[in-house]
Amino acid sequence: MLRLTLVRHAKTEPATSGQEDWDRMLEARGQHDAPEMARRLKDAHGKPDRVLSSPAVRAITTANIMTRVLGVAAAKTVQDERLYLASPKAMLEVIQDLGGDAAHLMVVGHNPGITEFADKVSAERALDNMPTCAVYSLEFDITSWRDLEWSSGVNAEFDYPQRM
Repeated sequence: MLRLTLVRHAKTEPATSGQEDWDRMLEARGQHDAPEMARRLKDAHGKPDRVLSSPAVRAITTANIMTRVLGVAAAKTVQDERLYLASPKAMLEVIQDLGGDAAHLMVVGHNPGITEFADKVSAERALDNMPTCAVYSLEFDITSWRDLEWSSGVNAEFDYPQRM
């Protein structure tokens, strides 16, 4: 069984005039929520073997905060531009391409794609929204990420900061 943990980036500051969406930073709440959600993930499922993240500032900052708390080496984090505002199909391709031999893979991305992906990959539950810094973790009865298919995730667990 392989485990996939999906994370929506933490709460960001509103865009300022002339600022690119790519450059939006985490606000104070996001900087608080990310380590808390990492602690909860670690308690429930341990640390991931590999992390894939959108390189947008808000996503990679969330990934970096979480990996520090989880104890994941920086070299285990891979940034891929295809994850920036990715569609579910694009996310599936990135996971199949870059999942490697990770038994537990974490992906940090953006709405609406990450919620749509989570909903499509789960065999058990419908998911209509992942709030900021939400964590959705599922298991798959596969031996390679290349074999990941829609509607195949089981034992889905959903957590988000406001559940504290």
